[in-house]
Amino acid sequence: MAPRIVIAGSANMDLVGLADRLPRPGETVLGEKFLMMPGGKGANQAIAAARAGGSTVFLGAIGSDAFGVNLNARLNGAGVDMRHVRTSFGQSGVAVIMVDKGGENSILVSPGANNSFVGLTAGEEAAIAEGDVLLCQQEIPVETVVAAARVARAGGTRMILNAAPARELPPELLVNIDLLVVNEVEALTVTGGDAIDVPALLALVPRVVLTLGGGGSRYADRDGRDETVPAFHVEVTDTTAAGDAFTGALAVAWGEGRDLVEAVRWANAAGAACVRKLGASDALPTRDEIDEVYRAG
Repeated sequence: MAPRIVIAGSANMDLVGLADRLPRPGETVLGEKFLMMPGGKGANQAIAAARAGGSTVFLGAIGSDAFGVNLNARLNGAGVDMRHVRTSFGQSGVAVIMVDKGGENSILVSPGANNSFVGLTAGEEAAIAEGDVLLCQQEIPVETVVAAARVARAGGTRMILNAAPARELPPELLVNIDLLVVNEVEALTVTGGDAIDVPALLALVPRVVLTLGGGGSRYADRDGRDETVPAFHVEVTDTTAAGDAFTGALAVAWGEGRDLVEAVRWANAAGAACVRKLGASDALPTRDEIDEVYRAG
C-alpha cells in the first residue's frame, strides 16, 4: 500500500525565463524561452511525492484568479488529493524565476493566497492525523506550520520540516520535528552560527538531512549515525526544483519504511532525475525515472 503523505505548504504560479546568464542589478538581459507552470515548494513537493509513489494530500490556499484554477487542475492531474485546499479571494502566489544556461537560478516570490493559510480546520487536522508522514516548508505562515506539527505529534504522524526559505525556527515547532531537511544556508540560519554545525542541529531535532548540491547529502541522528550519501551525476539543465524532488521522494521513502540513509540515497536519485529537465513541476520525476537514475548509480 502506498504511504500516505500529507503536504501542508504553498502553491504558486511559476513564471520562468531562460537566458544565457542572470542579469546583474539594474541590467536587462534578453531571454531565450519563457514558461508558465505551477510551482511553490508545497505544491512541488506534493507533486513530487505523488509521482514518487505516495498517496498524497495537499493542504494550502490558492487564489480566485486564473492562476488558482490552473494550480488546482495541475495538482489534481498529478494525482494529488485537493479536497481540503482553500480558495482565497484575490491573487494566487506567484514566483518569478530566472534560469541561466548553467542551470543556476534567481527567484522572487509574491506569496498571495499562501499568506491566508492560517490555522487548521477539523478536516485538515484529520488528514494530518491519518497520514504516515507530514511534510511542511516555510512559505506559509509559521503559526500554521506549528499547528500542523502539533497535530502530527498528537496523531503519531512523522513530521518532516524542509526549513526553506531560511529563517529561525521557534521552540514550539522544534519540539515536534522528527526530521529536519536543510541546505547549507538554511542550516546556518537555524543554528545562528557561521559554520555548518551538525551537532548543534541535533541539539534541536533528533534527525537531520543536510543537502550539499553536487556533493550529495549528509544524514545524521542522535543515535550517532552520520553518513554522507554521494550525489548521482547527470547533465544539469535546471536546478530549480531539485530540492523539492529530493524532499518529496524522501517523504515517500520514509513512509514506505526504508532505512533513512537508504531513503536519502533514493531521494538523491530523485534530485538528479529532476535537474535534467527545465522548470519546476514539469521537471519533477516519476518513480520509474527515479529508479532509473538510482540503478544506474
